[in-house]
Amino acid sequence: MKDSPSLQQLMKIYQKERAFLFLDYDGTLARFAPNPDVVLPDSELIDILHEINKLESIRLAIISGRRLDHIRSLVPINGIWLSGSYGLEMIDPSGNELHLLEFDHLRLGLEIIKPTWQALIDRRDGFYLEDKGWSLAIHANGSDKHEVNLVLENARRIDVPDGFHMKYTHNFIELCPPKADKGVSVDYILNSESFEGALPIFIGDDPRDEDAFAAVQSIGGVGIIVVEKDRDTKATYTLKRPEQVRDWLKEIK
Repeated sequence: MKDSPSLQQLMKIYQKERAFLFLDYDGTLARFAPNPDVVLPDSELIDILHEINKLESIRLAIISGRRLDHIRSLVPINGIWLSGSYGLEMIDPSGNELHLLEFDHLRLGLEIIKPTWQALIDRRDGFYLEDKGWSLAIHANGSDKHEVNLVLENARRIDVPDGFHMKYTHNFIELCPPKADKGVSVDYILNSESFEGALPIFIGDDPRDEDAFAAVQSIGGVGIIVVEKDRDTKATYTLKRPEQVRDWLKEIK
C-alpha cells in the first residue's frame, strides 16, 4: 500500500480545488489510551484543527465511536461537524444537535446486557467495559490470549436485543445499533452540506472505519488508513501512526 501524498498533491491527482476531511479520533489523531475515559484534550491537536478550519477550501468533520459529549470536549471547535457514537449523534457546523435514533428506547436493551458483560470481566485484569450510552463495548488489553478469547467468546453468546448487532475484533466487542455506522455518517454529512466539487477524504485506523472508506471511495473520494503493517482494507493510501497524521495535517495550507 502506498504512503499518502499530501492533501495538495491529492487534490491535483483528483483534479479538485476543495476537500472535505473526515477524521477518526482514537488511533488516528491520537494514540489509544488503556482507558478511553481518561483521554484529555490535546492542545497541539486542537491548534492544528483550528488552523485547518480557517481555510475556505476545506470542510472538516470528526467521526468517532466516542460519545458526542466526550468528542466535543476533546475537539472544542465551532463550525465543524462532530459525530459521536459512530454517527448516531451529531452536531452540525451551526451547533444543532442531531440524533438518528431515539435514545431512551435503545437504552433499555443495553441495560439488560450491561450487568452480564460486567460480570464477565469482574476481577479480571486488562479488561474494561465502556458504556457509550448508545452502545456497550468490552476492551481486552490483557496479554493472556486464552483469557481474552474466553471472555469475548462468552460475551458473544448473549441473546442480542432487538435493534442491535455485534461488531468485534480479536481484542474488542461492541453491542450497537446497525445505524451506528461511520459510512452512514459520512453520507449524511455530505448530503446535508452544500460543498459541491470537493474531494471527500476519510482518515481512520480500524475495522469500524472500513464503512467510511467505502462511502467516500464510492463517490470518487480517498480512504487513508493509519496502520504500521499492511492489512486488508478498502483504503487506497496509508499513514503509519497518529504522529504522521498530524504532520500530514500540518502541511495543509
